[in-house]
Amino acid sequence: MNILVLGGGGREHALAWAIKQNPKCDRLIVAPGNAGIAAMAETADIDITNPGVVAGFCEENAVDFVVIGPEAPLVAGVADRLRDGGVLCFGPSADAARLEGSKAFTKEICDAAGAPTAAWARFTDAAAALAHVEKAGLPLVIKADGLAAGKGVIIPETPEAAQEAIGAMFSGAFGAAGAEVVIEEFMQGEEASFFVLVDGETCLPIGTAQDHKRAGEGDTGPNTGGMGAYSPAPVLTDAIQAQVMEKIIRPTMAEMARRGMPYQGVLYAGLMIEGGRARLVEYNVRFGDPEAQVLMMRLGAQALDLMLACAAGRLAEAPAPSWADDHALSVVMAARGYPGPYEKGSIIAGLDALPEDSTRMLFHAGTARVGGAVVAAGGRVLNATARGASLTEARDRAYGLVDAVDWPEGFCRRDIGWRALG
Repeated sequence: MNILVLGGGGREHALAWAIKQNPKCDRLIVAPGNAGIAAMAETADIDITNPGVVAGFCEENAVDFVVIGPEAPLVAGVADRLRDGGVLCFGPSADAARLEGSKAFTKEICDAAGAPTAAWARFTDAAAALAHVEKAGLPLVIKADGLAAGKGVIIPETPEAAQEAIGAMFSGAFGAAGAEVVIEEFMQGEEASFFVLVDGETCLPIGTAQDHKRAGEGDTGPNTGGMGAYSPAPVLTDAIQAQVMEKIIRPTMAEMARRGMPYQGVLYAGLMIEGGRARLVEYNVRFGDPEAQVLMMRLGAQALDLMLACAAGRLAEAPAPSWADDHALSVVMAARGYPGPYEKGSIIAGLDALPEDSTRMLFHAGTARVGGAVVAAGGRVLNATARGASLTEARDRAYGLVDAVDWPEGFCRRDIGWRALG
């Protein structure tokens, strides 16, 4: 098969790595890709949020299957255009992608489906939002309604911080994403990620992970797109996973189908676990980043078979994922200053000597090749990812990769996995 992966981050490097291991993959193209992806696959510089451009590229290159990595092309309707043109595609329609594209839409769906989630209210002007904060009191969670690259969620610690966050959102700090603001109850507990494949009818759980959102060790500092992850997540026991499927996932999918927008693709449920009970924090309509890195390390070649079955509506016939009894952990190496202002262009050395096998991979995220050198080209730049028989072994291997990279301008958290490791 000729396979096209859309995206250029660590998630897409991990997806490409897993797909290439499967003998069904004859030709692999990633658009736009990055320096690490370019070393293992063809890359193409196209506008992946333009449905017509992507469809035309698929026709010119006889692409058989498209895997859409990030959320923006999904919200833009790329999957719709590809399916209309007869191209097999992994990812939901633009209507169904509103589960990530609009926080308020997701809350409405959850309310209609009876799925447990935080109490919430939506606002279109700052004065009303500030009045709600004053009446409800802190802690609260303030969210830009639309897509904000994982940065549109703020948990203010003071009334002044809440006022600043609301003001920033309505004044355009997050672009169109902040035209509406959702303010939620702050949920106590432990957060974890649950991944399910859905083909419009059948729902197939495929794995769990736990992310580290804060920039600083001990879960301190500002929220980020994710500073590391591990899989599986011990807090998501079999009993809780069954509860999530019964109370959250299946009712949501039934409500989406009832509204004429059946869901097809991966559904990533961010959950808050407390007292053996799960509530939904948010849905994402794509694999998480860096959660995809640990899931792909553990799934390997079968990831492609699962995605193909999902895209073709054959999940009911597909075997459940075959998990090795192991663990995976990924450490994000970011540019100093991230998630605030950071510099691009610093040279990253030591990459050629790193091992690349089924237990250790350095996935590239924000990298580019300039004059023969690999340079930092984003905030989150590298993902040191490893498997092990235990989480401790996976952690030690991942940090071994980190320590072998020569990049003084980068930083990482040194406590990834701390909840599970104690």
